[in-house]
Amino acid sequence: MKTPSRPARGGGVFVYRRGARGLSTCAAALLSILGACKESEPEGPTKPEPSSAPEQSAAKPPDPLPNTASCPEEMVNAGGYCIDKYEAHLVRVDSPETVLPHFEHPKRKVKYMARSRAGIAPQAYINRMEAARACKAAGKRLCSAREWYGACAGSRGTRYPYGDEEVAGVCNTGKTHLMQKLFGPNVKYTYAAHYNSPRLHKEPGFLAKSGEYDGCVSDYGVYDMVGNLHEWVADDVSRKLLKEVPVEFGPELLGPKGSGAFIGGYFSSQGEHGRGCAYLTATHSPDYHDYSIGFRCCAGELGEGEPR
Repeated sequence: MKTPSRPARGGGVFVYRRGARGLSTCAAALLSILGACKESEPEGPTKPEPSSAPEQSAAKPPDPLPNTASCPEEMVNAGGYCIDKYEAHLVRVDSPETVLPHFEHPKRKVKYMARSRAGIAPQAYINRMEAARACKAAGKRLCSAREWYGACAGSRGTRYPYGDEEVAGVCNTGKTHLMQKLFGPNVKYTYAAHYNSPRLHKEPGFLAKSGEYDGCVSDYGVYDMVGNLHEWVADDVSRKLLKEVPVEFGPELLGPKGSGAFIGGYFSSQGEHGRGCAYLTATHSPDYHDYSIGFRCCAGELGEGEPR
């Protein structure tokens, strides 16, 4: 895999620059999953134990809408399709009780399966293809941008999962730049040594366990869609993508054809690429990975997001 020739300094991920070499930037069905969801899951608390979340949420979570279609226990119905309640972590296919440490990049010759459960740190350091394979192994698929945005905005179509106006501290966003804290502001950051350093997710107070920010939930009952980790979606970059998500910039800020996209921002985001559910980064190659990007899975009928 090629690595970016020059990292950008100011965000959690490399920023696309036209002309740069390297990574573009340097940037079935429901029935089948009902059996898969009965496989053993890793032991973990049913309720997360907050480590970095505020003592009290700044907004009362809305009451989830009743499910009108059958979804696996770890998923909710978001108006015609199922989506994971929480950002995904990985377990080995041959040993479903073995959780991959969230600060490690998935090993090449090991098959992983996506799981969604409260109280477990979600997986980062993962590229789009790896995320899609993990969803498929669980009998699901990577969400399309349209599905992802719809679940985040909820039945009311709000800018944030909890409403139209941002309330500080409800979601895990706006924290200091972690790489600058650990490595200093005047370092020439590199893809392997810095953007993918395991140290980044061993530092307390940044990445939260799934569901810690209990007010960061849409009325469908989907958590952590704004902040914590960016989340890969299945769409390739195209002008159509701008119609799937109401982004706040034009096509000139999209990466080249074949680039991937991730949505929602991460724990240090401050609205650089949009606000709330419309925070979109669409400049990176699908084989890109770093400490700020995770994923979740979908299932059901809406789809239209399989990588092309």
